[in-house]
Amino acid sequence: MHNFKELKVWQHARKFVKEVYVTTKDFPPDEKYGLISQMRRSVVSVPSNIAEGSGRGTDKDFSRFLNIALGSAYELQTLIFLSFDLELVTEARMNELNLTLEEIQKMTYGLIKSKQ
Repeated sequence: MHNFKELKVWQHARKFVKEVYVTTKDFPPDEKYGLISQMRRSVVSVPSNIAEGSGRGTDKDFSRFLNIALGSAYELQTLIFLSFDLELVTEARMNELNLTLEEIQKMTYGLIKSKQ
């Protein structure tokens, strides 16, 4: 078992949740059940799956949850691009979010590789 609170990737992913919530707060109300909901679910999924996987008994189980977290991160990245395409975020904001998210993706991938 791993202490998820000590994992740098979990710490970064946890902080990133707030960034996405703050960003989506300014989206139009008609996106409440669309992009806002989907982006928030996917960003919450990243640290949640890292934490859940850390409580599993084997590295194989942990890796499975890390892969789910990584999938959610890629889903979120697509949603960020779509938000830009729909002019809900600026190009600068999209780039800021993607830069942070890509770092989380790299860290997650690195942790997966270390468990194989």
